[in-house]
Amino acid sequence: MDAEALDDIDRVPHGGATDPGVVDFSANTNPESPSGVTAVYDSALSASRRYPADDYVAFRAAAADYVDCAPAEVIPTAGAMAGMRLLFALALGDGDSAIVPEPSFGEYAREISLQGGRPVSVAHDAILDVDPADHALVVVCTPNNPTGELVDRDDLLRLAARCRKVGTTLFVDEAFLDFTPQRSLAGEPGVVVARSLTKVFGLPGLRAGFLVATGTLRDRLDRGRLPWGLSTPAAAVGTHCLRRTEFVERTRERVAAERERVRERLAAEWEVYPSDAPFLLFDTGADDPDAVLAAARERGVVLRDARSFPRLDGHLRTAIRRPRENDRLLDALGV
Repeated sequence: MDAEALDDIDRVPHGGATDPGVVDFSANTNPESPSGVTAVYDSALSASRRYPADDYVAFRAAAADYVDCAPAEVIPTAGAMAGMRLLFALALGDGDSAIVPEPSFGEYAREISLQGGRPVSVAHDAILDVDPADHALVVVCTPNNPTGELVDRDDLLRLAARCRKVGTTLFVDEAFLDFTPQRSLAGEPGVVVARSLTKVFGLPGLRAGFLVATGTLRDRLDRGRLPWGLSTPAAAVGTHCLRRTEFVERTRERVAAERERVRERLAAEWEVYPSDAPFLLFDTGADDPDAVLAAARERGVVLRDARSFPRLDGHLRTAIRRPRENDRLLDALGV
């Protein structure tokens, strides 16, 4: 890590409300989790007086089945963020440039800078057209946060081929891919995929996730990861959740139906971006976004102020939750 960069780089703002009296639409996490999580956690907690087995055999197997790759290609991490830092530390040398989409998840540029790299911003909808030559890394978020669009898998494969040709690592953040039927890029040579249990399983505080990589890159990531980087409860709950494919399918169907319903209502008042994710980005236009945020908060609803993302003036983002909660959102916004 570049120690001097820490003097100039601030924390990245994120969604998430701590007030129990409001419904939080600012964080894009599932309000539901698979059944049985508490029992699995409690059982694993009793085993936490011992170090976890550092090979994480069961977790790797479940993750591999989930994204259709080989278990050895799975690198367990304490959430996708820990995996991202591990990869960036490996892939970036001092002064190396990395292509990042904009607007997108703010931690990409921050983590690249913390590793001594240089983030090069490209419009999120032009990321597939970049020339990866002379860059150490290309970052793609699919579906992109906060805009919500899914990147076509065949287009990603073509970008991966161009990256391989020039020796550039392609990093694909699939944190929201669970909400779509599209197959992961896990196992594709030269590509590092990041997955998280935060979003679809509604467990942001568990801090469980994984990378998928192949070949020499996989070997280096596995050697470089922290020992016992995934706690015993996180590994056990993660394994349990990754086996709950019926839960994922039900969540996907609910989110798709509710997203369209909410989109239609919001579109009567504001411009709403097309989305394949469990959230919608909308432009308040001539309306004062602060007034919209305050009015919603008075009615017990917290939205994400998307003006903290580059290139977004007057934009807000809302998560898609359960039908009754979404009704409360629409009432609070008066649409």
